Amino acid sequence: MNKLVKSLLVATAFSLTMGASSAYAQEQEVSNAKSLEQLLELVKENRAASQRINAEREAEFTSERADKQALLNRAKKQLADERARGERLQTEFSENEIALANKETELQNQLGTLGEIVGVARGAASETIGRIATSIVSSQYPGREDILESIAEAREVPTIEELEELWLAWLTEMKESGKVVTFPAEVTLLDGSTEQRDVTRIGVFNLLSDGEYFVYNDQAEEIQPLGKQPEGYILSAAESFLSTESGYEGVYIDPARGQILNLATQKATLEEQYHQGGTVGYVITVVLILGILIAIWKIVTLGSEGAKIRAQLKNTGNPSEKNSLGRILKVYHDNKSDDVENLELKLDEAIMRETPRIDSGVNIIKIFAAIAPLLGLLGTVIGMIGTFQSITLYGTGDPKIMAGDISMALVTTAMGLIAALPLILIHAVVAGRAKKIVHTLDEQAAGIVAAHAEKE
Repeated sequence: MNKLVKSLLVATAFSLTMGASSAYAQEQEVSNAKSLEQLLELVKENRAASQRINAEREAEFTSERADKQALLNRAKKQLADERARGERLQTEFSENEIALANKETELQNQLGTLGEIVGVARGAASETIGRIATSIVSSQYPGREDILESIAEAREVPTIEELEELWLAWLTEMKESGKVVTFPAEVTLLDGSTEQRDVTRIGVFNLLSDGEYFVYNDQAEEIQPLGKQPEGYILSAAESFLSTESGYEGVYIDPARGQILNLATQKATLEEQYHQGGTVGYVITVVLILGILIAIWKIVTLGSEGAKIRAQLKNTGNPSEKNSLGRILKVYHDNKSDDVENLELKLDEAIMRETPRIDSGVNIIKIFAAIAPLLGLLGTVIGMIGTFQSITLYGTGDPKIMAGDISMALVTTAMGLIAALPLILIHAVVAGRAKKIVHTLDEQAAGIVAAHAEKE
């Protein structure tokens, strides 16, 4: 009996495994059963409950399956509709392409020779933009090329107003090219700051302000000063031109619209050319300065000596030790009792003592005058050696590589000649004054000897 009860309990447990909580309740009920009849009734009730639960679950699953099938059918229908719409749009696109091509052909046929006007207008506008954008007239009238850009980029026939703008742009440029106008403008200085100035425009050639030349930067649409102003005489003419209120005044202009002026600013100044001479050029300068200083010293000393000699000639009876003639006269006064030959020898000796002091420094000037061109020749040789070394290393493809050494060769040659010329002239002047003093001493000594001979 117990075995049968246990078997039924196991069978009931297997049939109720779908729900943990209900299986646990049924097991409690079975364990509480007192007889087989009660146990059988409990098994039947549980079986009916399980069938009812399974039926509900099956009904629920069937309902959900119907819903999912409805969603799938709806999605398939939408896909079919979209495919049909895509085919329809593709057909419409092809038809529109054909219609557009037909319209383009019809437009070209309708335009006829008017199509050439578009090309001519675009070409003229493009050429005008390039001329106007870079013109200094745009510094006074900015934004003139904006309307022309729309004409140059247009694909349709230009309107009458646009063609008039093109015509007015050329007419304005021609009219302003013959005017000298002063107008206020904002100037961008070299340090990046801006300043309001009165700028004078000379036609389409140059811009002037405060005696300086300015350029128009069409990229930044700014008025800027030159990186380096031209030579002083050009700036002086510009200042005179700007200060003239009536009448006529000359001024230097650039017919190439600033290109020649920009090239002129790249030209080396005298100071830059001087430094191109390098070490040899500096040595030539030192030689020239020393020669000039010695010449000035000799001119001063010889001038002072000449003045003292002229004063001594007026008072030969009272010789002075402070000048060469006085010292020679003192020798005569100290040796009046000697014979002519002895007195002549002593006077010659006195003159020979004075001559080195008088001629001192004169030959140094002459030597410097000879050294200067030799130093220039040395610089030429050094520069040519550097040039050939550059050619050996880099070839002759870029002349700028050799320009520095060639400049040194030419500049040192010029500096040597420039230094030699004034030194030669100064030497001639100094030597002439020294010879004049020595000649005066010889003349006075010869007169003294002659007078002494007559007395004997």
